[in-house]
Amino acid sequence: MATGAREAAQARGKWLVSGPPILYLLVFFAAPTLIMAAASLRTPGEFGGLAPLVDEAGKLDLNFDSFARFFTEPVYLEVFVKSVIFATATTVLCLLIAYPLASVIATSPKRVRSLLLLLVILPFWSNFLIRIYAWMIILGPNAALARGVNGMLAWFGAGPVPLLFSSFAVLVCLVYVHLPFMVLPLYANLEKHDPALLDAAQDLGAHAWQRFWRITFPLSLPGVYAGAALVFIPALGIFAIPDLLGGPNDTLIGNLIKQQFLETRDWPFGSVLSIVLTVAALALAGLAAWFGQRATRARALVDA
Repeated sequence: MATGAREAAQARGKWLVSGPPILYLLVFFAAPTLIMAAASLRTPGEFGGLAPLVDEAGKLDLNFDSFARFFTEPVYLEVFVKSVIFATATTVLCLLIAYPLASVIATSPKRVRSLLLLLVILPFWSNFLIRIYAWMIILGPNAALARGVNGMLAWFGAGPVPLLFSSFAVLVCLVYVHLPFMVLPLYANLEKHDPALLDAAQDLGAHAWQRFWRITFPLSLPGVYAGAALVFIPALGIFAIPDLLGGPNDTLIGNLIKQQFLETRDWPFGSVLSIVLTVAALALAGLAAWFGQRATRARALVDA
């Protein structure tokens, strides 16, 4: 009797802990995804939105026309590929910048470490759009940065180049916005490394580069995969930065989705684009989790 009561209490405890997150995912992720999937099979209305589910002949109006449009018209695939390229470049640049920064923070004294972490998360204290508008000022044609770059180009005999409303501005702001999402997972991983492993490798004759590639970097792979997922997925679907800082050729998949829902009002095709983006994000998140588990198992074997 006591064992049954204990098991029932444990089951209730598990549901109390896991129930709210599950309910949150069902309400704010699963349900909207199902609505979006249903809308993708509908026909656009004459004045936007969705046409009636049952047509005048009494037939159910469901079709795959919006899916066929996405996969048959090259322009949409090109926009999606461009979004993947921007997200990949953002992830790689964030990794190259964040890794040494996270390493410095992880190896700093504790009193300095807290200050450095505060500086990393400090941009989150200001509004996202305000930070984008700040970059519009920094990259503007009359700003010191643009004058310095164009002055240097003129010294070499080249013409001036616009920094604002360009792919360069989009990429710079993407890296700036997502950099903390790469630094924090890397720091959390690097901070746990046992320095005795590096000391042992040094005693065995390994120089600094060998110690990094054979010990530090393999052990930090879970943080790399987590940071890559946290940067790549939001960068893939972002629309505010290309809208404000990009040029006419910098439309990404997020901008296309916004246009379909708010401007063109073609909800079925906007739903198709959203489904493609969601599937890509889930696939990448699953891939990052799989690689992270492999790296964690490899680290456990090394520790053993």
